[in-house]
Amino acid sequence: LLNAAVAQDVEPARITQHCDSVSLCFSKGLGAPAGAVLAGRREFVAEAWRARKLLGGGMRQAGVLAAAARVGLERAAATLRRDHDNARRFAEGTAGPLGARGAIQELNSPLCSVSLAAVETNIVMVSIRGGWPSPAELCEHLRAVSEEEAAETGQAVSVLLFPWSAHTVRAVWHRDISARDTELAKNKLEFVARKC
Repeated sequence: LLNAAVAQDVEPARITQHCDSVSLCFSKGLGAPAGAVLAGRREFVAEAWRARKLLGGGMRQAGVLAAAARVGLERAAATLRRDHDNARRFAEGTAGPLGARGAIQELNSPLCSVSLAAVETNIVMVSIRGGWPSPAELCEHLRAVSEEEAAETGQAVSVLLFPWSAHTVRAVWHRDISARDTELAKNKLEFVARKC
């Protein structure tokens, strides 16, 4: 919800006005260690509260978690906008802090591509062409570090992407991934694409 609101530059209420209920997790893009909020009609929330109690849900001393959620909410727009910018930078390639150019779009690789029009938030879907490597194999190559990588690129980093489908991997940015991390991920993808 908050990623969509930031991407569209609207208040979350504008998106949720057509919803009967809304659940918002504070540990996703907001960076809180745990917690969520459920909103809806009074009767709906009362029934959800009752069901939670029946199933043993509940926490004591939840104030610390609530404080982390509050900080996350107060900083959400700036944090999520930064995540969106990093995702876009990874997808399209801009001169970053390392001075490197060449992201997925600029790789011009027969291995992978991305639809820039589909990069609206912190998620980049990378299409894998050909039969090898598979999305799972590509993710494994991106995760693995090697002496060859360190010798050739001057660094060895592990990049975690998710094999989304038979021809797609998913990359997602969050508050703990910096612009430098994004540049390192781009460089790693370039290295793996060359080797494949």
